[in-house]
Amino acid sequence: MHYNLALIGFGNVARSLARLLLRKRDLLKSRYDITFSFTGISTGRHGCAVNPDGLDIEQALGLVESGKSLSPLSTFHVDDSPSVIKHSSAHVMFENSPVNTQTGQPALDHIRTALELGMHAITANKGPVVHGYRELTALAKSKEKTFGFESTVLGGSPVFSVFRETFPLAELSSFKGILNATTNIILSRMENGESYEDAVKYCQSVGVAETDPTNDVDGWDAAIKVAALITVLMDTPFTPQQVNPIGIRGITRDMIEKASAEGKRYKLVCSVEKTGEQIHARVAPELVDSSSPLYGMMNSSTGISFRTDVLPDYSITLSEREGMAGGPVETAYGLFADFVNVARSEIMST
Repeated sequence: MHYNLALIGFGNVARSLARLLLRKRDLLKSRYDITFSFTGISTGRHGCAVNPDGLDIEQALGLVESGKSLSPLSTFHVDDSPSVIKHSSAHVMFENSPVNTQTGQPALDHIRTALELGMHAITANKGPVVHGYRELTALAKSKEKTFGFESTVLGGSPVFSVFRETFPLAELSSFKGILNATTNIILSRMENGESYEDAVKYCQSVGVAETDPTNDVDGWDAAIKVAALITVLMDTPFTPQQVNPIGIRGITRDMIEKASAEGKRYKLVCSVEKTGEQIHARVAPELVDSSSPLYGMMNSSTGISFRTDVLPDYSITLSEREGMAGGPVETAYGLFADFVNVARSEIMST
C-alpha cells in the first residue's frame, strides 16, 4: 500500500523522521508492503513545496540544512501550511510545527484541516492534544481516520497506547516523573561544574533545546505534557496554565553544591494526584535523595511511574546510553511507529 506524506514543520524532529523513513524504507516494503512518497513540506523559514508525484526528500533536506528555500522543488505555488495540506494529496499528515502551550495553534487547525480532508493526522505537538483532544478524536472517528500523538510524551516510548490497549478500565490515580530531558541535562551538567548558561548552550548545540529555551527551562514543556496525560489518561480536560509550573532558572550552582554535599539532587519533577473529582498537578524543582527512583535519572534520561486501582505501580524509564541520548531521533520514532500502526491496521482491514 502506498502513502503520500505531508510534513508540516521541518525542524529537527521532522527531518529526523524523514531520515528514519528513508532508512527503514526497504524493511517497510519487505515486512508490510508499505511504500511512501513525500508530497508536501511546510517550513517556518525555508518556504514550502508541494509535488503530488513526490518530492526529492534528500534534496529538500540538503536545501533546508544549507539555509536555502524549498520553493524550487514545488510544482505550483504554495506559501503556507494550510495550502500545503490542501494541495499535497497526502494520505498522512505529520504535524510538527512549534508548540504553542497557550492555545495549541496553529497546529490545532492544521490537524483539523487534515482530518476534514480525509487524511490521518500524526503529531509530536502537545498543543492539539491539550487544547483539542476530544474534538479531534471525535473528528478522526467520524472520518474513519487516526489522530496519532504517541510521541507527545516521552518521545518514542509507548505511554498512551499502553493504557489504551493493555490496561482496559484501569483507573489512574496518580503519576510522578521527569518528563523534560532538556532541564535534566542542564541540572546534570551543572552538578558536574558547568554554569547554567553553558549547559543551556550545550542543549541548543545538540538539538534538544530551541534558540529560545523558555518552554523548557520555565517548565512549560513539562507542564503541557502533564496536561496531555491528564486530558487523555484521566479523561479530564486540563491545561498547562492550570499546572502553573515553576522552572529551573532559580537553581544556582551553590544550591546544587549544597544538595550534592547532602547526597541529594535537584530534579524538575512532575507530579499529579487525583482525589475524588479533584486533580492536583505540580511541576517544580524538587530535592530528591538516593531512595527516589528519580535520583539516578541523569542527563537525558526521563521516566514516569503510574499508580492505578488494579496493578502495582507501573513505570516507564528511558535511560541514556552511548549513541542514544534522547532528543529528535527518539521523538521521530514515535511518529514513525504511529504511521506504521496506521498502515498495518489499514492493510489488515482490506
